[in-house]
Amino acid sequence: MPRRFKKKVSKIRGTRTCSRGNSKKGRGKGNRGGVGRAGMNKHKWTYMIKYEKNIIHRGGFKNPGNPKSYDTINVFMLDNMARHNKLKKQDDKYVFEFKGKILGAGEITVPVNVKALKATDKAIKKIKSAGGDVELQNQI
Repeated sequence: MPRRFKKKVSKIRGTRTCSRGNSKKGRGKGNRGGVGRAGMNKHKWTYMIKYEKNIIHRGGFKNPGNPKSYDTINVFMLDNMARHNKLKKQDDKYVFEFKGKILGAGEITVPVNVKALKATDKAIKKIKSAGGDVELQNQI
């Protein structure tokens, strides 16, 4: 079935340059700046910075012994875990060991002995006022 309206490309095909300006511009991949990922660190650098940031890898040393961010848990989560019997009970207190940082959001009403890498002053105060104890461990 014939097209009702001609496509623009069929109009252009008969011309010498096919709307590329100078006839030399249509030859090979040199006009595009290379094939594929060529020139990403040179003339296509701004494209890579804008659209492909994950390609750039800056090396460096990451100290495994001193993490800058810790896993965290709030005081109210300790209370919830104790109430739902998800913590071990030793004598009349619950015991919780954690390789992270205890934060002070929420309330705690159950006595919990906590062993953690770090804890905020607010968290320590709340745990001690509920009858628990906080033991901070040294990192290895």
